[in-house]
Amino acid sequence: MLDTFHSFLRHFLCLLVRGSPLQRDCMLNKWLLPLIDIQHVRTGLQSYWNYMRNWQTYTRMPGAESLSLKNAYPCLHDRTSATGIDAHYFYQGVWAFRQIEQSGVQFHVDVGSQILFSALLSSAARVVFVDIRPAKVRVENFSSVNGSILALPFDSNTVHSLSCLHVAEHIGLGRYGDPLDPHGTIKAIGELVRVLAPGGNLYFSLPIGKTKVCYNAHRIHSPQQIMDYFHPLQLVDFAVADDDGVFQQGIEPGDYTDADYACGMFRFRKRGH
Repeated sequence: MLDTFHSFLRHFLCLLVRGSPLQRDCMLNKWLLPLIDIQHVRTGLQSYWNYMRNWQTYTRMPGAESLSLKNAYPCLHDRTSATGIDAHYFYQGVWAFRQIEQSGVQFHVDVGSQILFSALLSSAARVVFVDIRPAKVRVENFSSVNGSILALPFDSNTVHSLSCLHVAEHIGLGRYGDPLDPHGTIKAIGELVRVLAPGGNLYFSLPIGKTKVCYNAHRIHSPQQIMDYFHPLQLVDFAVADDDGVFQQGIEPGDYTDADYACGMFRFRKRGH
């Protein structure tokens, strides 16, 4: 049944979408992924055979515990040759954490970034994490508040250290329960600029490259769009995780205008005292 559904969708996309078989397969996987990971199904069948074979081997080993199907918990996709990472989230976290820690600030506001990043940052400064889905956690030096990036709960020009990593590209697409709005990213950036204090630093990232909307996952903006949206601020530092997942510094934002899905990391400062 799964193969029949898979074949039907492939045929349907062939009729609707021009492009290479590889491009159509990529699109097909994106449509199927919310329901089922086709790649895991394919590899999982072979992995189950290895799982049962290892089960039998283990039970025959001296000192082996008793195994039962009731307590079994097959983990079939962890035997990899290298530790897997999401290059965007890995490098943006390292980049922002080091700069914020080196700045010596005692108080920092994060808006919607990966919560593990925000929580770890609380080891270097008091952190307030703002999200429309507040986290119910208790960690020293860390607090989570309910708030929207479209209406941040801070007065204008009051936040001296601010981060928003891989968030703004989602705003207005409804993925996380936010209202639909084609201008969501621009409005979110306007709020970040509004609350940032003169002389304050904003650590910001999102996908950059050839502009497009991958509804409802994210938008991809050109580097020049981001520079234009933040025109009141001064660019202090720029880094990128490129299309190959390689971290680059000492480069210009415009060098990645033709990227497919790079992660642009921008450190902006508001002019003033």
